[in-house]
Amino acid sequence: MTDREEIGVPELGEPISHYTDAVRAGDLLFVSGVVPTDAAGNVVGGDDVAAQARRVFENIRLVLERAGTGFAHVVKVTVYLTDVNDRTLINPVRQEFFGVTRPASTLIEISRLAIPGAKLEIDAVALVP
Repeated sequence: MTDREEIGVPELGEPISHYTDAVRAGDLLFVSGVVPTDAAGNVVGGDDVAAQARRVFENIRLVLERAGTGFAHVVKVTVYLTDVNDRTLINPVRQEFFGVTRPASTLIEISRLAIPGAKLEIDAVALVP
């Protein structure tokens, strides 16, 4: 396939494994799971899941912008939470970033994430106009 592009975002730091921040395939962008870390890999937000969510969405914005798209073009998200009861705390943050756009969504509670201290991880699929 000649219409495949790997997209790395230096501001997010180096991935912890053999993957890239996103892959564009045609006019679809597949964003890898994004956690609430800074470029050095430190968890941002401490124990505050809303603060962690804000960082996750800020990091997703960096990936979307690097690929030439934005939240209005996100068609699907998958949210992984270590406590499903935190859904009500992250929803207002999610609405700040998506505005009136409502992507398809899946929410999954998991026992832990690869980054110690992270309470959520989100991946996404977006259209690239």
